[in-house]
Amino acid sequence: MARLELTAGVLLSRSGSYDAVSNAMYAGTVLAIDEINQDPGAGVFIKPVAVDPGGQLAGYVDGARTLLQDHRLEHVVGCYTSSSRKEVLPLFEKADALLWYPSHYEGFETSENIVYSGAAPNQHIVPLTGYLLSHFGLRGWLAGSNYVWAWENNRILREALCASGGSILGERYFAMGDTDLEDLVHQIVADRPDYVFTTLIGRSGITFLKMLRAACDAAGIDQAREMPTASCSLSETELPLIGASAAGHLSSSVYFSTIDTPENDRFRRRWAARFGHLGHASADAETAYVAVHLLARAAARAGSVRFEAVRDAARGLQYDAPQGKITVDPENLHCWMCPRIGRSRADGTFDIVMDSPVAIRPDPYLTWVSDMGGARGPDLRVIR
Repeated sequence: MARLELTAGVLLSRSGSYDAVSNAMYAGTVLAIDEINQDPGAGVFIKPVAVDPGGQLAGYVDGARTLLQDHRLEHVVGCYTSSSRKEVLPLFEKADALLWYPSHYEGFETSENIVYSGAAPNQHIVPLTGYLLSHFGLRGWLAGSNYVWAWENNRILREALCASGGSILGERYFAMGDTDLEDLVHQIVADRPDYVFTTLIGRSGITFLKMLRAACDAAGIDQAREMPTASCSLSETELPLIGASAAGHLSSSVYFSTIDTPENDRFRRRWAARFGHLGHASADAETAYVAVHLLARAAARAGSVRFEAVRDAARGLQYDAPQGKITVDPENLHCWMCPRIGRSRADGTFDIVMDSPVAIRPDPYLTWVSDMGGARGPDLRVIR
């Protein structure tokens, strides 16, 4: 039986202020495409057309136009930031094309032109909020990059804290890539919150974690124990770049390289052999890898590479991913996934301190709760 030929766009930055993360996503995409193309039983052969937006919104728009209009592609794996996704979405709607979006995000969106292979807010920020409230206290500090990812995640945490009788001691936003953070760090150390929730991304986030640890050390504060940082984006990709300050940070994710499954063992071995120079496998790499496999399986299931046929075939599709079995929700095209919380280690990996024993249905609009302070969220188990 002849294999379907599917030409797919890859719209991921390999340069710019968050190049470490987006390069890991690109590597995960390449790994999956090679794996599929080397498997004669896959039913699909993927020919990639890659564009580097350089971490710039204009670059994403120009890249999407190149892929959708010049190459007339119907499927693109791409975008890391929510601002880039929102910027290109109208182009996908106009072209009747499907964006396979491989990143956790803040939610409050669904589209018939996007399959979301990263975590929805009830799969990362809600579990993290509950963990912080129950383990560390009611006094938080919020610092983020100035765009919708940070605004919405901070809003969710702020509402949960306030509804529980807590308070936000401070909240600041910075341009993406900004590393002039001395005043921010000095204010946080002076305020002594119970924890710091950071939605700073890329170089801003890496610089912040280094500076905060150094300032706490100078003030005699055990930052990891007394004023932990928590994030929904910190991953194995960035830990080597933080250096001596890498250990002791909390991260909420659906994937950590330390997950013990046969599928993850296989994924880690292939990752180490090909992209070990990028560090350990991360959630960003894994969800990009997952997006490509979902695309290939949906096309094979449809027996077609056309937009509507593949989208319909993706509904309810299941896949044994490195993170565990995931299912594409037939209603909102997000994935059922298992939330997890990890604590970073000096070796560039995470100890998993909490996880869900079952996959949680994606709820991008958080419709299951009207009061975040009363949210029960998914049942999680603490790992001792």
